Order: sequence, then C-alpha cells, then structure tokens
Amino acid sequence: MKKTLLGVLAAAMLLAACQQNKPVTTAAAAPAAAAGGPVMPNGPAFKFENDTHDFGKVAQGALVTYKFNFANVGKAPLIITNAVASCGCTTPVWPKSPINPGEGGAITVTFNSAGRTGLQDKMITITANTNPAQSMVHLVGEVVEKK
Repeated sequence: MKKTLLGVLAAAMLLAACQQNKPVTTAAAAPAAAAGGPVMPNGPAFKFENDTHDFGKVAQGALVTYKFNFANVGKAPLIITNAVASCGCTTPVWPKSPINPGEGGAITVTFNSAGRTGLQDKMITITANTNPAQSMVHLVGEVVEKK
C-alpha cells in the first residue's frame, strides 16, 4: 500500500513540475503559437508534386527508388537541414544547397525490401527552414516473397 501511494505521489509531482514550464502567450501571439511558431509570410515553403508514392508490389530483396520533386513556392531561399526515414531500410538524399524561390529540387528515397514482407509505409521527415519546420512524405507499397 505504501509503495502504491508513493508511486502515485511521485507521478503527481512529475506532472506538476512539467506544467510549470509552459510558455505564456498573449492573445495576439496565440495564432502563431498554435501554428507551431512565428508566422513567416515571406519565408520559404515546400510544394511537393506528390507527397505519397505507391510503388505497387515488388519482390522481396528489390530496391525501390523514387524522387519526391518539390518547388520552393515561398519568398526566401529554402534550406533543407535533414531528412530521416522511419526505418533503417529507407535512405533519403536531399539537396544540400539552398533552393531559391521559384526553383525546384528533389528528395531521392531508396527503400531496400530485403527481409521485409507485406504492406509497407515508410515515412520520411524533412526538416527545413520552413513553417512548420518539418514536412513528411510517404513511400508505400507491398513486398511479396520470392517464389
């Protein structure tokens, strides 16, 4: 009984401590805070041709590569700082130099189906100087066993 009471007390204290660090926002800043940060109407912005690619059915062990083409539809240079996949079987490669407004680029994603079977949904999270800072694209399909 004492251990249970101490556990509940410790959990309550942790929750109370976490609540103390909430930022205070004013009514004018509330929309920007709700959007995930300051609104930058003149900043860079992604526009993907497709944010999901279905590669269909592939045999186990096949490599699938797809280019997620995009344009910078914002008003400032777009700088991609990172791109990570939800699985080690998927590798993204992105442009390292800034993409000027009106210009485009591509994030090339390669999925290695070795050791995989069934439906696949690999999410790639791209971090850039946009608002919001992260965008996501998906590579989906089905891996079938070799016969």
